[in-house]
Amino acid sequence: MIIHKIETFIVEIPFVDGGKGQGITPTTWHTLENVLVRIEDDQGHIGWGESFGYFTADATKATIDRLIAPVLVGQSITDIQAWNLKTQRQLHLFGRYGVTTFAISGVDSALWDLAAQRQGVPLYQLFTEQPCQPIPAYASLVRYADDRIAPTICEKALGMGFKDIKLHEVTVAEIAACRRAIGDHVPLATDVNCSWSADDTRAWLPALRDLNLAWLEEPIFPPEDFATLNSFRGQGVALSAGENWCTAFQFEQALKAGAVDSVQPSVTKVGGISECLRIARLAKQYDTPVLPHCPYFGPGFIATLHLAAAQAHVAQIEYLFVEPQGWLYDIEGLRNGHLFDIPQAPGLGLSMDGAVFERFRRA
Repeated sequence: MIIHKIETFIVEIPFVDGGKGQGITPTTWHTLENVLVRIEDDQGHIGWGESFGYFTADATKATIDRLIAPVLVGQSITDIQAWNLKTQRQLHLFGRYGVTTFAISGVDSALWDLAAQRQGVPLYQLFTEQPCQPIPAYASLVRYADDRIAPTICEKALGMGFKDIKLHEVTVAEIAACRRAIGDHVPLATDVNCSWSADDTRAWLPALRDLNLAWLEEPIFPPEDFATLNSFRGQGVALSAGENWCTAFQFEQALKAGAVDSVQPSVTKVGGISECLRIARLAKQYDTPVLPHCPYFGPGFIATLHLAAAQAHVAQIEYLFVEPQGWLYDIEGLRNGHLFDIPQAPGLGLSMDGAVFERFRRA
């Protein structure tokens, strides 16, 4: 396919989560910054992708506009995965990971959306011939840092049909309060966003084991300290990580080191659909479950659904448990309790709400 046009947009949508909006991020987090990539081919097909943008939206957009779009327009793309690796090499001077890879991720995903549309099939059918089933999702709560509010939100998520919950609480007391609220049989995980020391993690593992934690996510900094992560395994608490690893190369090093019990690639951060496919092959090779990171409501979430439909190693995906003021896509229309249907129209399979796009577009 010949690339005729590429455009980028930032759509920033406020959300409500019932908390203070503080704890995980450097400043208050109360909006969803969507970096959207629109690519048009020579036949008039339009593909959409999403690059990671929370707090980095303008930098991510600028990277696409200045470093990728001028080279991509006019190109004939016959092999998206080859294009992806070629672009990684061309841009390595600007950093192998972070914003550079976020930018590649959104463009790559838009190209795959185009490819599926050109073939007239749902995206997942490019990767598997197996019929798709609804995809389970867990409710991923924000950090509340409050042992009263967090349990209440857990109960709310269960009331909406979710069966599994992930916290972002960072104290054993807060995790325990949530466990008491939901009972012993609901799977409960927590992501502490690299905020613990190795010594504290080791000291708290017995208590987390007694709380029957489903998994502990990213306990230490840096997140690519694979040897230390490996040293925590086998103590009754499963480990998971990967939202801050970029490209299949880092995932392969982690899997070789036995760093975690499950991996969490994020399609908007890791290098796009192409890298997720490479990681899927590695996960199969190492017999490791995939729990995709996807706290998004744009093309990134929908692409994750399609990828999950094509990967037997995906046990469930992430659903950010907040209430946006507007929905770019009818994500809730796909949900039945904790299960999400896979759109069956060509490509991503859902149409964007133009009114929401225009209302919240800021760049």
